[in-house]
Amino acid sequence: MEGVEGANTASAATLDQWRQYSRLFQYYLDKTTPHAIYRWIGTATLALLFTLRVYYVQGFYIVAYGLGIYILNLLIGFLSPLVDPEVDPTDSAILPTKGSDEFKPFIRRLPEFKFWYAITKAFIISIMMTFFSMFDVPVFWPILLCYWFVLFAMTMKRQIMHMIKYKYIPFSIGKQKYGGKKSSTGGSSDRSRD
Repeated sequence: MEGVEGANTASAATLDQWRQYSRLFQYYLDKTTPHAIYRWIGTATLALLFTLRVYYVQGFYIVAYGLGIYILNLLIGFLSPLVDPEVDPTDSAILPTKGSDEFKPFIRRLPEFKFWYAITKAFIISIMMTFFSMFDVPVFWPILLCYWFVLFAMTMKRQIMHMIKYKYIPFSIGKQKYGGKKSSTGGSSDRSRD
């Protein structure tokens, strides 16, 4: 009986410690949210480390290929609207269709923060996988690279055609400008205010 109680106490202590670690990790993760540039610089550094690791080891090409497919999948989610008008035409009002429609911001299926977080985790896991020889499957890497480029081109073509068909751009550059009414007064009074 005492052994069971001791195991339950140890299990509860481990669970409490795990919850405390999770809260601390989430706290620091939340603090990175407004610092998008620094987050992406860190991810680019991880990508460079992974690339250098694969280059110097001359292996783990299947891990790199899997990482590339996963990132391509995430990119499609990042570039797609939350509600796809092709799948659910009743919700197509989420995307503006005419210039006279009110401004509706583009809402992504995969928000930027989740996109960054998933890519960063993928690079960390991929780097860790390069330290285990069981993931170094011998493959002819030029074929994988060519196949990935063909897959990327076909996927991006389909995504761009979707963007053209439903007239949306998944990026907001700068502040939205609105064309108001022109002033009906003469040009001289406008110059005097400048």
